[in-house]
Amino acid sequence: MKKIDIRTVNVTQYLQPLREGGSLPAIVKADDGFLYVLKFRGAGQGKKALISEFIGGELARAMGLKVPELVFMNLDDSFSKTEPDEEIQDLLKFSVGLNLGLHYLSSAITYDPLVSKVDVFTASKVVILDSLISNIDRTAKNTNLLNWNDELWVIDNGASFYFHHNWQTWENHLTRTFPLIKDHVLLAKAIVLEQASSAVKKLITKDVIAEIVSKIPEDWLISEGDFLNPTEMRTAYNTFLNAKLAMIDELVKEAENAR
Repeated sequence: MKKIDIRTVNVTQYLQPLREGGSLPAIVKADDGFLYVLKFRGAGQGKKALISEFIGGELARAMGLKVPELVFMNLDDSFSKTEPDEEIQDLLKFSVGLNLGLHYLSSAITYDPLVSKVDVFTASKVVILDSLISNIDRTAKNTNLLNWNDELWVIDNGASFYFHHNWQTWENHLTRTFPLIKDHVLLAKAIVLEQASSAVKKLITKDVIAEIVSKIPEDWLISEGDFLNPTEMRTAYNTFLNAKLAMIDELVKEAENAR
């Protein structure tokens, strides 16, 4: 099994906010010279959104889908002191420490279901990914997909794993299917779900899941008032994903019936 190597870089320049959604991600420059879309720990859903983004992104990559490189990004406290916009100033202040960055795909365009092209196998894999991670936010209104160099790229998995917003009841989600797949932007094009699920079963194993979950920064798993400790949370993510993998045939049937 291939080990995951996630680089850590430092933010050197805040360039501009991306005024999309409520989390105000931003384009930043890092000390490796590259541009990234920075997802802030101090935004809306906080560190849980970063965990969803990270697990979802690396699972997608392990499935053979195109995903921008994910990096851990250190943000120091100097940026908030020079930012004139109060809302962004607060965001930067509350996001000092380790955040998540996605390699910025310059000139990429948002996937448009009416005009963009995607092959049926890729579409089917994305639908299966989102069923496994309970991603409620890949719809026609908000596709969270990009077209870059004539290929489909998967971004924005932050609205996944909604069970982790209440750790006291997370086990209730282990046997649930994902009816909201009916709203998925690629569902109509996902016509080879069984073929795609056969490929996913070979690519996503318990070891792959464990490797991804092991790379979640410890700091992201520590929140005041959380019911579980970081070790228990890692176990919960592992347990949840393995449970979904075990019911992949049921999830495929649900998606087929919803189409």
